Amino acid sequence: MKISVGHTPDADDAFMFYAMSMNKIDHDFEIEHVIEDIDTLNKRALNHELDVTAVSVHAYAYTHDYIILRAGASFGLGYGPIVIAKNKIDLKKAKIAIPGSLTSATLLLKLAISEFNGIEMRFDKIIDAVINDEVDAGLIIHELQITYNKYNLIKVLDLAEFWNSITALPLPLGINIASKRLGIDVIRRIDYTLKRSILYALENQDEAIEYASKYGRGVDKITLKRFVNMYVNNLTIDIGNGEYSIRKMLELAYNKGLIKNTNILVNYL
Repeated sequence: MKISVGHTPDADDAFMFYAMSMNKIDHDFEIEHVIEDIDTLNKRALNHELDVTAVSVHAYAYTHDYIILRAGASFGLGYGPIVIAKNKIDLKKAKIAIPGSLTSATLLLKLAISEFNGIEMRFDKIIDAVINDEVDAGLIIHELQITYNKYNLIKVLDLAEFWNSITALPLPLGINIASKRLGIDVIRRIDYTLKRSILYALENQDEAIEYASKYGRGVDKITLKRFVNMYVNNLTIDIGNGEYSIRKMLELAYNKGLIKNTNILVNYL
């Protein structure tokens, strides 16, 4: 069976999909890999263009007829997106580069400081925009969270600390969703295949990291492994009580008027 699968060109996604992509595990799917940045995947999910795709939890609130897979989610366990700048600044008065309006990072920033002047750009362009004074601050995601300080930039706001202060729950960031048009039996097989792919990568980390390194944007393998091990954790294997975190984020956003059409009645596999 042929299915389209969207995921980001990032080390953690590459790590998770390694065994599926390179046929390290047996499965009966012919996979069309669609590799796009998360902002693009979010927008494609709103148009229901892909059978299976990674999306931000924020974007999920606006999707229709998708089910959240139990495997493949990204949760921060005490860490997450941060806002960086050259100096301490008042973020409510700052021009802040954001990695897409539908990212979970942007929703978190809105929960933290309500209104701000956000400038959308690709996540990997944000550091340069701050350095070149095109913006006052940048909301950074992915491996930039652990490499920003080599650019002489400082952390102005830690959104994982903010989330922990109001919920004490794991921080929900990304999930994988499958179209209901596939049917529940096929969706269960996809979920099981992705789970096996993740487990294979965790059990064979050196080869999976080697594969993921081509999506690491020049980051050394030690740093890459540190980043992957941050976001590929027990909740990635099975979402477990991460369900409560997702509901909490969407409820907080809805109650604050940050999302209009709410998908609070979250559909899980």
